[in-house]
Amino acid sequence: MSVLLGIDTGGTYTDAVLLDDKHGIIETAKALTTKHDLSIGIRNAVQEALPHPPPDIQLVSLSSTLATNAIVEGKGSPIGLLLIGYEPQTIEDMGLERLTDRRIVFIPGGHTVKSEEQCPLDIKAARQAILTQTPYVSAFAVSGFFGVLNPRHELRVKRLVRHLTEVPVTCGHELTTRLDAPLRALTVALNARLIPLMHQLILQIRQFLATQGIQAPLMVVKGDGSLMDANVALERPVETTLSGPAASVIGGLHLCDVQDAFVMDMGGTTTDIAAVRGGCPTLNEEGARVGGWQTMVEAADIHTTGLGGDSEIQVDDSGKLIIGPRRVVPLSLLALEHPEIVEILQRQLNGPSNSNAGHFIMRERTLNLSLNSLSSTQQRIWEQLGNGPVSVSQLFDNIGIPGYLRYSLDGLIEHSLVAVSAFTPTDAVHVLGQYCHGSVEAAGLGAELWAKQLGTNQEELCNRIVNRVITQAGHALVESALAEEGHLYPDSQDKVGHLLVSSALDAETGSNLAVTFSLRRPIIGIGAPATTYLRRLAEKLNTKVRIPERAEVANAIGAVVGGIVQHVRLHIGQPRGIDGTYRVHLPFGVRDFESLENAASYARNTADRLARHRAHRAGAGQVKVRLERKDRVVMVCGERLYLGTEILATAVGRPRIKQAAVDGKSARHG
Repeated sequence: MSVLLGIDTGGTYTDAVLLDDKHGIIETAKALTTKHDLSIGIRNAVQEALPHPPPDIQLVSLSSTLATNAIVEGKGSPIGLLLIGYEPQTIEDMGLERLTDRRIVFIPGGHTVKSEEQCPLDIKAARQAILTQTPYVSAFAVSGFFGVLNPRHELRVKRLVRHLTEVPVTCGHELTTRLDAPLRALTVALNARLIPLMHQLILQIRQFLATQGIQAPLMVVKGDGSLMDANVALERPVETTLSGPAASVIGGLHLCDVQDAFVMDMGGTTTDIAAVRGGCPTLNEEGARVGGWQTMVEAADIHTTGLGGDSEIQVDDSGKLIIGPRRVVPLSLLALEHPEIVEILQRQLNGPSNSNAGHFIMRERTLNLSLNSLSSTQQRIWEQLGNGPVSVSQLFDNIGIPGYLRYSLDGLIEHSLVAVSAFTPTDAVHVLGQYCHGSVEAAGLGAELWAKQLGTNQEELCNRIVNRVITQAGHALVESALAEEGHLYPDSQDKVGHLLVSSALDAETGSNLAVTFSLRRPIIGIGAPATTYLRRLAEKLNTKVRIPERAEVANAIGAVVGGIVQHVRLHIGQPRGIDGTYRVHLPFGVRDFESLENAASYARNTADRLARHRAHRAGAGQVKVRLERKDRVVMVCGERLYLGTEILATAVGRPRIKQAAVDGKSARHG
């Protein structure tokens, strides 16, 4: 028996699961995610999940929103980007200046498409750039032109960085083997920006685990759902992008044992949708796209929409309800910690109609900087919140400058200093008796305030909100299904597609068309709101839904039940020159062979060895390697034209775990 600890940091909650690999779940726990410092929420969830005394834990695994949130929010440490052989116009539209604070240095060198030097590496220029940048950066990123075909210049500059500094450094060819110099430069720059943030999180988690007497190996979930050792994650944090959604897919598959399905993870903040074929999530061939940045990170093809149980409710000009994308704190949850808001809600209900009624502002975290870092209006807001939540109406009365207030308030929210509380879908299902984990009284008063403004009653309003959540979730699912098959999205630009989907899902459209959809794969529902919404959504889409037991913590389960997967791709180029040699492109250089079969044999053996090494380094115990060979051949004028060969080695294994303690003594690492 092995006891495993899985942790997932979501947009709203951080989950912890204690799992016996033979007998199932021992304990689960939830804590609010502390976005300004993820380690606080992690500590709170783990402490609640651990019994006293804690068992001997053999493995800890984490799925984290750190990388995704940092990229989306534009956070990261200052870096130096060293581009070898690039021309400035190559990256002028990439936005790299924003990522690097204009600390981009172009160094003569690089290679051609035939992997020959296009220009000798200017090692003197590289040295000068490194010495000049080092005092101002926390990490270096290195990318060479056609560096994936011949990485020698990248490796020389990397060695120079390590010789001259103690600053972390990453090369583009280490993260991807795909040809696209601008995207490779972007990916390695994002990776470098994340290294100090990941280092801080891993250090904090290790320190906390040590206080609990937990000395087990620490793993981190990658964006494709597989695992890697935390030490590798410190070097390649960009690979943890979309870690949380990927963990939900793995957790859902583990709980349901389904081969083909759509996994829908409905949380408090977002709904994540992934297609599953043959028991594996579909991967995004283009690489993960996060926060408007197209990366080369291999990740599950996950479609995310700003829709969750705690989404903000708004009304558009036509009177239609819109759910999300912003998350707010449900009134039912706020009242548990601050019961005094119930009386405020009651007074607002008995008073004149006010569009700000039912909305509260509160401090979300302590102010690490001085008050002088805030504008004068923000300072006044901050001081008003010193004794707990304040209604927006009261805030307006106290400060009296609505225009500046709105602008200043948005700035505080953006920096996670204050949070908004309002009526949400979570409150609506409290009123309808479908969910009860908070104050039903506060939820009911919030519903009455909304119903009063819209000229309806409580029950009708709450049913409208639930139906709207189902409709928006259905839109997202249909879009994901069509996107997976390469069809057009039925988004707002495709008016016909949008109308057809709305006619099938939304009773409020009043369409003359009777439209039905039949989804050919079942839905696996994950997350706390799944039970409330997905059964009815499945009925609308004429499919089945499976909501497994413990669906609300499937992400944390997925974090610890996944395996280690490492890929190595080696390319063999077309015959070269008069002698017709075949060139194998390697992570450490190139090697030429007189025949294709000799080149392929060497590439297979090397790929096998490298894949095993990477898997073991990523934390795997026993490893199995699958080798594939793909020859690219086209017909030209009836003749076969050889374009090259790809050798793919895939190493798969389970993580090494700590050996169980014997006779009360500390266990040693496996």
